[in-house]
Amino acid sequence: MDLSRRGFLQAAALTAAASGLTVACGGGSGSSGTKNGKDLTLWYWGGALSDKVVAEAKTHFGGQVKLTVSSIGGDFKQKLTTTLAAGTSVPDITGIKGEDMASFLPNAGRFLDLNDLGFKTISHQYLDWKTKLAQTADGKQIGFPIDIGPTALFYREDLFAKAGLPTDPDKVADRVKTWDGYFALGTELKGKVPGTFLVNNISSVFNIAVGQGTQRFIDKNNHFIGDQDHIRTAWTTAVRPYTLGIDAKINDNTWNAAVGKNLGTELGAAWHALDIEQAAPQTKGKWRVCANPGGPANQGGSYLALPRQCRNPEEAFKIISWILSPANDARGFTDAAIFPAAPAAYSMPAMTGPDAFFGGQKIIEVFGPAAKTIPDSYEAPADAAVMAPYMTELTNIEAKGKKPDDAWKDAVSQARQIARRQGVN
Repeated sequence: MDLSRRGFLQAAALTAAASGLTVACGGGSGSSGTKNGKDLTLWYWGGALSDKVVAEAKTHFGGQVKLTVSSIGGDFKQKLTTTLAAGTSVPDITGIKGEDMASFLPNAGRFLDLNDLGFKTISHQYLDWKTKLAQTADGKQIGFPIDIGPTALFYREDLFAKAGLPTDPDKVADRVKTWDGYFALGTELKGKVPGTFLVNNISSVFNIAVGQGTQRFIDKNNHFIGDQDHIRTAWTTAVRPYTLGIDAKINDNTWNAAVGKNLGTELGAAWHALDIEQAAPQTKGKWRVCANPGGPANQGGSYLALPRQCRNPEEAFKIISWILSPANDARGFTDAAIFPAAPAAYSMPAMTGPDAFFGGQKIIEVFGPAAKTIPDSYEAPADAAVMAPYMTELTNIEAKGKKPDDAWKDAVSQARQIARRQGVN
């Protein structure tokens, strides 16, 4: 999945030398070590938060608590799940990845309700659709939003100019308002600049097309709906670049080498800007950003949560509220392309300046409006597992030449089986 490219941000993992943090590679110190409410621990992964802001939090709250921070490598979800189940060495504060939040909600009792600590009074500062994704059916708030991943279209201004296509972001956005318009532009681009492709792979198209709707693979009544029209339409949309010959068929393992060469556009979240910059520094100034074909979607974005073993909930909540305040959220964007879940940050200087990599464009003017108009959608605990066969079968189309209709049937069949094993009706 394209979301795995978040790994590029994780390459900027926290180090003691860079931030002055106490870093653990495994279990880390946790809340079972002492009953002292003056000692708090925080678990997260590299790139999840601004290391500068977290380092300042240690100083800012140093008179009240000693905050020990652990950067957890490897499978964060698995390590957190195992620790919570064991009930020992549990962190006082922990990150939860956005794609994992739905799977934690059925066990919401393992976390404190942030509304009891004051989140209700400040929740208006954060995007409502993002906040809801960390709420239980009865209204308990498990996660405090860190960031989001509003999507847009990244495109190569120089390749568009060579093809005689519009290059101004507003004009390009007008050409690609719909998926049909986007694919037509890609066909024209390849015709005028042979060897150029529109999309990296069709899985990236499917991921965004699904996210543009209000329904996914399982409904609120726990019924499998991955065979219904909204998913079939997303599938058909994803397959079109392949049938039109404008799909580069790039897998994640070869994306780094390909992005700066013959790829005319990239569909991705705000944080993907850093991926492109790191993978293709030689293309600085040649990229631009415009609104996503078919409307915005969200990819990624995480939360902070307080396990029920938290030794000092009131102080822990003060800490996460400070780290994730709009002003510090804006700094997170500057430090590590962590796109804030707090709209007030979008008008702050840290986010409104021109971006040299994107030719001096103020990219917040694209991502800000997208963030505010992402549709509310229900994500079931089994959603990620049920989605996996669709991604696999789209890859089979590209890599093995499998017929799209056969791939669709197999994807639905496999997804239905997985859903049934996950307790979905």
